[in-house]
Amino acid sequence: MLRAWLRSRFSNEEELDDIVQEAYMRVLAARKSTEIASPKAFLFATARNLTLGGVRKQAIRGEFYLADLDDLGVLDESEDVASAVTRSEELELLTQAIQSLPTRCRQIITLRKIYGMSQKDIAKELGISVHTVESQGTIGMRKLAEFFDGVERGSLSKR
Repeated sequence: MLRAWLRSRFSNEEELDDIVQEAYMRVLAARKSTEIASPKAFLFATARNLTLGGVRKQAIRGEFYLADLDDLGVLDESEDVASAVTRSEELELLTQAIQSLPTRCRQIITLRKIYGMSQKDIAKELGISVHTVESQGTIGMRKLAEFFDGVERGSLSKR
């Protein structure tokens, strides 16, 4: 189980057996001096720490190759920090906008726009008529537009 867990997280097959052996040795040595409440967790944590220690040593010695870095999943160049921060701020603003809606509008907008439910399914879920879903959805969208208009003007007042 330990070997499979390590293999799924760290790609260096050559050192896998050495890490497992060293982890077992350290757990046995630790068991002589203290009682281990959760041996399995201790074993896995020890193996993880040994692996990360090996990765650090390779990095210090400059033994990393480009392929190794890709396998680690450490470098994610798909999105820069500015884009991530912008996306996070936009999500926070959208959350504030949805939270500013009256309860029924918020429920309908969330089910329709976030979960993609049809108006008929929303009506059935909430026990209301399809006409109510349509009208409350329209009201909710109008209030969201007003909220974002207020944001553009620099006012975060909830309506």
